[in-house]
Order: sequence, then structure tokens, then C-alpha cells
Amino acid sequence: MLTRKQRELLKFIQERLGETGISPSFDEMKEALGLKSKSGVHRLITGLEERGFIKRLPHRARALDVVRLPEDQTAKAAQAPKVGEERRAGLNVIRGDFTPSLPGAVVAAQPSSALQLPLYGKIAAGTPIEALRDHSNAVDVPANLVGRGEHYALTVEGDSMVDAGIHDGDMVVIERCETAENGTIVVALIDNSEVTLKRLRRKGDSIALEPANKAYETRIFGPDRVRIQGKAVGLLRRF
Repeated sequence: MLTRKQRELLKFIQERLGETGISPSFDEMKEALGLKSKSGVHRLITGLEERGFIKRLPHRARALDVVRLPEDQTAKAAQAPKVGEERRAGLNVIRGDFTPSLPGAVVAAQPSSALQLPLYGKIAAGTPIEALRDHSNAVDVPANLVGRGEHYALTVEGDSMVDAGIHDGDMVVIERCETAENGTIVVALIDNSEVTLKRLRRKGDSIALEPANKAYETRIFGPDRVRIQGKAVGLLRRF
């Protein structure tokens, strides 16, 4: 026998899985049930898990799955289809190669389970702007978009990388690194104050940050003025 709150939580998780393919966060569950703290959510989830209604998926963020529903709930709700991983959180994985003839082009992802990455704010794909690091924001991305190491996501602002398939408003998945191969699309910190997304070109002792749009010019800097803060490994787009 489930309590009223357990039923409400189970229904909420099931509906969210049907809509987005991702279980809700603890904050979302707390708010939906009108609870004062996340400890109440933990107790409800533990109770549902012990009774065999849900299960936790190991090594994944926000990974709950509904195993069964109470008998008095409709079969339709129990069989609600989950959307594909690439529809998670209203995001779509961009399929196909992004200008494959260009070295360092972003490779599209295939559907997979989701991981949660910090969303650090907007990055310029035009005129450089300062990156906004807001650790309270996060985004769910397909797990196979990331490999080993530390990753984060940035929202693109501008159109200077459109020929590489990166558009204004896209979210770029970044693997944190301090070096990158020639031709890689990187997050570059300029003069410790400006951050931009461009293709990296080394020419002797100089570093060129190359756009993928003929309307923009390549900018060239001395090696002491540019620091690599990561390289693009994936792309997500809202539709």
C-alpha cells in the first residue's frame, strides 16, 4: 500500500519520463509535491524503491526508472512511451557531420543515457564576451557525447561559426583542456577577460582564432595572450 505522497511522486516521475525521457530532479520533485526539503523526497524514493515501484540506474545523474505502477492506475499510463534520448529536456542531438572536410568539426552524437553537465552561460561565436559561470544551472546531455575527463556546456551567442554547423542559441559540450590540436574548435580565453568559440590555428609563435563564417575576420594573437579552456566535443540544439 502506497501513501498519497508516494502515489503523487510515482505519477510525477512517470509523467516526466513520458514527456522528456529524463526523471525529474530532486528540486523539481520537492516543488511538485509541496515538500519543505529534499530529505522528504529521499524518503519517498527509498520507500518506492523498497516496494519495487522504481529503481535507480547506477552511475547516472537523475536516473530513476518506473518499474511498475499501482494496480488501480490505468494501463495506458503504465505503458506511456519514453521519448528518445535526443529529445531529453527539450533538446535535440544534431545528427550528421558538421562540415566533415574541416578538421576539428564537431561530431554529432548518437542517442544514449543522459548525464548532467554544468551550464556556464553564453559564449560568443562572434564578438567575444566574458563567459558567465553560473554553477546553479545544468543541462542534461546524452552520455556518449562525453568521454573521460571534465566537461561542461556553454550556450553559443552569434553566427560566426555557422559554416561549422554551430548556430546562435546552440549548446556546445566542452571537454576541459589546456591544449588542442591545430584545427580544433576551442574555447579560447583572450587577455584573461574575453572568451570566444573559434577554430584554433597555430602559425609559428602566433595563435589564430578562425571563424567559420566569411563575414568575420580571423584574429591573430601572441601566445601569451590566449589560453585554451576546452575543446568542443558535441552540440545540442533546441527546436
